[in-house]
Amino acid sequence: MDDLKISKKKPSYPVSEKLNDYLAVYGRNMRIPVCYDDLLRFQGSISVYDENNEDTLWIRVYYNDFEREEIDLSLKKIYTLLHSDGAETTIPFLNIDAIDYCTFGNSKPFRIKIRNILNDNYTHFYVKKADASRIYGLELEHMLSPHNLHFLVYEDTLIEEHITGIPGDIFIKDMLPNCDKNERSQIAKEFVKFNERCMIRLLGDMRSYNYVIVPTHDFDKVVYKIRAIDFDQQSYEGKFKIYRPQFFKENFQMVSMVSELFQEESVDQYKLEERSIMVRRVLSYEDRIEALVDCMIDDTISSEDNVNQLKKEIYGYTNDVNFKRSKNMGEILRSALDFVKRNYESVRTGYIL
Repeated sequence: MDDLKISKKKPSYPVSEKLNDYLAVYGRNMRIPVCYDDLLRFQGSISVYDENNEDTLWIRVYYNDFEREEIDLSLKKIYTLLHSDGAETTIPFLNIDAIDYCTFGNSKPFRIKIRNILNDNYTHFYVKKADASRIYGLELEHMLSPHNLHFLVYEDTLIEEHITGIPGDIFIKDMLPNCDKNERSQIAKEFVKFNERCMIRLLGDMRSYNYVIVPTHDFDKVVYKIRAIDFDQQSYEGKFKIYRPQFFKENFQMVSMVSELFQEESVDQYKLEERSIMVRRVLSYEDRIEALVDCMIDDTISSEDNVNQLKKEIYGYTNDVNFKRSKNMGEILRSALDFVKRNYESVRTGYIL
């Protein structure tokens, strides 16, 4: 198991005019009443502790009375834009229970807890600095994974919905040991597919705390799915292994479980299934993906050294000369998707990248 090094201070890339136009076409770009910088004007804060009285590294912020009233109303409006048609008829029934700020990581997000006062149901959403890498990651997740995502971008502010689930590191530590063989087999299968999906669409840094496990009850069993929750490392790093969750030491127990439960033929079968499904998604979203990749090709979302390293490593893995000819991360991603599409029939008959 490799001890992979991740860029600790990945730069935040601005949203280009072309990407902004793309977001407008597909309903992602929308004027919002409060921006990230507005939330930074808090007067004070207190630490947030979990149920075990351990510091979560989030702080709960508070504002003066006048600003809090204005900010609360603006956040309620954002919630209606994110989850419905923006109509303000529901605003009287919403309450902002908490505004938390995370002081670590690249995005330093605000987490908004919003509650329906009629039934006490609540959810969260996030306000972050817009970063082109993350926006590309979110949009690719929406199109190439089994899960749709809701997010909005306005100028330098990104609004993201909360992705529910059990953090992977907590699940592996506290819940995986109690799973029976059938459940472990199902989770192992999902990890193989998740690993394959991340590799093909070049989503990096899927250590166990950057994805969640989502259990769903289905008749007499529980079905487990794996969802990415961090998209900062979309097409940025130069090491190809960083786009393959199997190589992170934090995922060692998941990889060991796959080796323990599956023969190589089964692993290959699940890889083929995921590739076939991804090809169908690519074909379903063909025009939209092409437009997004065009934005990536005209954009700068990584360093020249990372681009050169990644294209050489993938070329060594695939022997596809298109990777060697790629000039930037957008072209590398296009080559990856084209490679999977070109080999669709071969994939179905057992060819493994």
